[in-house]
Amino acid sequence: MRVLVVEDDKKIASFVMNGLKQAGFAVDHAGDGEEGVHLAMHESYDAAVIDIMLPKLDGLSLIDEVRRSGVKTPVLILSARRTVDDRVKGLEAGGDDYLTKPFAFSELLARVQALIRRSSGSTGATYLKTGDLSMDLLTRRVVRAGEDIELQPKEFSLLEYFMRNPGRVVSKTLIMEHIYDYNFDPQTNVVDVLVCRLRNKLDKDFDNKMIQTIRGVGYVLKES
Repeated sequence: MRVLVVEDDKKIASFVMNGLKQAGFAVDHAGDGEEGVHLAMHESYDAAVIDIMLPKLDGLSLIDEVRRSGVKTPVLILSARRTVDDRVKGLEAGGDDYLTKPFAFSELLARVQALIRRSSGSTGATYLKTGDLSMDLLTRRVVRAGEDIELQPKEFSLLEYFMRNPGRVVSKTLIMEHIYDYNFDPQTNVVDVLVCRLRNKLDKDFDNKMIQTIRGVGYVLKES
C-alpha cells in the first residue's frame, strides 16, 4: 500500500514516514501544500496524511482542490487544532478522518489502515482471507493451510495488495504504484524479484500455486 504524507515539520514527517515504512507501506513526502497537490493529482495513493498548517498552500485548501479535481484518495488530517469547529471544517473540506497532535503512531497507523479498508470495500475489519490463505493486518500474521509464513515488509505489502484484489490480474505498473515510492526507477526488475520471493514463500510447499503469471499482462492471486 502507498501513502502520501504532506507535512512541513521535518521531525513529525520523519516520525510518520519511518513508522509507515516499518509497517510495510511505500511512502511519498511533500513538504508544502503545492507539492502535495501535485503529487496527489499525478500519483496513485491508497491514503494520504495531510497537515493543516502548511507553507504555500494550507491543508484544507489542498484537500478541497484535489477533491474538486476528482481525486478520491482517503485523507487523514493532522492538526494541532482541537476544537469541534476545526474538525468539522476539516471533514467538510473533504477529509475522511481527523487526528490531533500530539498523537501516538499506533493510532495514526490504525486510522490509516481503517481508511484503506473502507476505501477498498474490504469486509474484514483487520482480517483478509483467500482460499486457505489468511492475513491478520494487526498482528501481521500470514497463515496458509495452518502453516505460518514469515514475510518481509515489502512481501507483506505485496501480498496484502493481491489479497485485496483476489482473482484480478494486476500489472507490474499497478504493483509499482501501490508498493514503491513515486521516484522509484521503473526500469528495474524489482517487481519480478519481489513476486518471485513471495511466491517462493507462499507456494513452494504446496501443490496448488496461488500466484500465477499472466504473460504480457501481470500476476493474479487465485484461491487454492
